Amino acid sequence: MLPLISQTGIPAKEIAVRIHDILKDKGGEVATIGAGRTVHEAVRELNSHRIGALVVTGDDGSIEGIVSERDVLRMAAETWDDGADRTARLRDRPVVAIMTREVICAVPDDDLDYAMGIMTKNRIRHLPIVDGGKLVGIISIGDVVRANLSQVAYENRMLKDYVQGGGAG
Repeated sequence: MLPLISQTGIPAKEIAVRIHDILKDKGGEVATIGAGRTVHEAVRELNSHRIGALVVTGDDGSIEGIVSERDVLRMAAETWDDGADRTARLRDRPVVAIMTREVICAVPDDDLDYAMGIMTKNRIRHLPIVDGGKLVGIISIGDVVRANLSQVAYENRMLKDYVQGGGAG
């Protein structure tokens, strides 16, 4: 395989996309919710932000869990045939009752391949990012796919430059 060399002379393999690169483009804003808030409030937050997950945080900002559309649907399916009274109560349950407690996180220096791997292996669509124990961002599978497509396009351009004689030689 031919080495890919960027115009800076750095091998392209060393120009790996890292999570901090994704966050730099996307921003570090994370939608959060308290564990004691209701499922109804969580659904409203998900809908208003047009997102698929909220990080559940304690009063001190620590990560206590994550609640996603899947968590809400799972609980709705479990209570769907239990009568109107029980289904109505789903909306009033605390988020802590339906959230995923074991949160898989990454750090800003992790690379794109690592993020893709752990998201695929664990079948998750949202990955909170922590730095020094502090929540600094979240990436979705869509963010990862976009970054991967961008990296592939860049590598393709470098390969074309190399083949056409534009690479370092």
